[in-house]
Amino acid sequence: MNNSQKSFTYIILFIVFLVQYSLNIRAEDKILSLKTVCIDAGHGGKDAGCISINKKFKEKDIALDIALNLKKLINSAYPEVKVILTRSDDRFIELSERARIANEANADLFISIHVNSVSVKGRSSSTANGFSIHTLGQSSNKNRDLFKANMELSKRENSVILLENDYSTTYQGFNPHDTESSIFFNLIQNANLEQSVKFATEVNKAMSKGPIYNNRGVSQDPFLVLWKTTMPSVLIETGFITNKKDLSVLSSKNGRLQIAKNIFKAFLSFKNEYDASFTVYSEKKLEQKDTMSEDNMQDSFYAIQIAALSRKISKNSALFKSYTVKVVKKGKLYRYLICPSESLDYVKKQSEKIKKEFKDSYIVIVKNGEVKALNR
Repeated sequence: MNNSQKSFTYIILFIVFLVQYSLNIRAEDKILSLKTVCIDAGHGGKDAGCISINKKFKEKDIALDIALNLKKLINSAYPEVKVILTRSDDRFIELSERARIANEANADLFISIHVNSVSVKGRSSSTANGFSIHTLGQSSNKNRDLFKANMELSKRENSVILLENDYSTTYQGFNPHDTESSIFFNLIQNANLEQSVKFATEVNKAMSKGPIYNNRGVSQDPFLVLWKTTMPSVLIETGFITNKKDLSVLSSKNGRLQIAKNIFKAFLSFKNEYDASFTVYSEKKLEQKDTMSEDNMQDSFYAIQIAALSRKISKNSALFKSYTVKVVKKGKLYRYLICPSESLDYVKKQSEKIKKEFKDSYIVIVKNGEVKALNR
């Protein structure tokens, strides 16, 4: 395939991605909340993933145990939340199938669990260690060594497709060993990137407390397993199976449980913020008298932002109660604003009441379509 054919293929693939994304967007819920999570235990069956130097431990087994522990923790704390597993036993699941499972379940969050490794030549252990958290995108790490390591990591994780039947058709010619194929991910930045990064940040913070302490950071990288998901999605490399100290945790039942507990803490924090951002707490309608109608907006005005979403919601949604909503789209985000006015004093007074309804709301100034937080 020559360069012009590759470019054409990538453009077509990008269009297919956008169509698929739009078809998979859920019908609007009356009240938005995190109701379904999909946990993906990496590898499985004929795909062992990374293997310890002593050949006793396999990534597929470690990832599955952490996933099962995480499911139990979420089920126990949130019986109302539906937890979907891409696999609950030792079986091979294609990468595209993992995304399909999450999409068909209308999952609000996708968590893929993995174990890292490096090549060890004639040594009993590697010095490379620690955990890392990844969202979809072209590798973004500015540290040259980490950038190279992350690209090698994504190539290794993506090479799983070579075990699949007719993978070249399923992934439209994607070659896990071709750098140009990875660059294609520049075209398909995850529409849920903001929420993905938020959850990744929470996971990073929770896992920093151990039992594996070396923090390799949060980065955007071209992982195929995250590619076709239509919800916030994160891939977690829990530690290095080729590092003696990390392996002592990963091979321990208690160590795996502690890792699951850390991911659960991140889930707890993320869900609380997710629900608080999109749920109206009080049933009482607050009186609102906008001083400006949407048809009479000036180039500059103040307002209260109550939500920023990657998908468009009807202004008549129950989410917004009786408020008149102005929507400002910038990039991939729809910002939902209420109480627009030229008077900052008016907006400040309204904000005091609205904070009771929308905990994370804040005052913004809008100038020529640009929305900026005001003393947030």
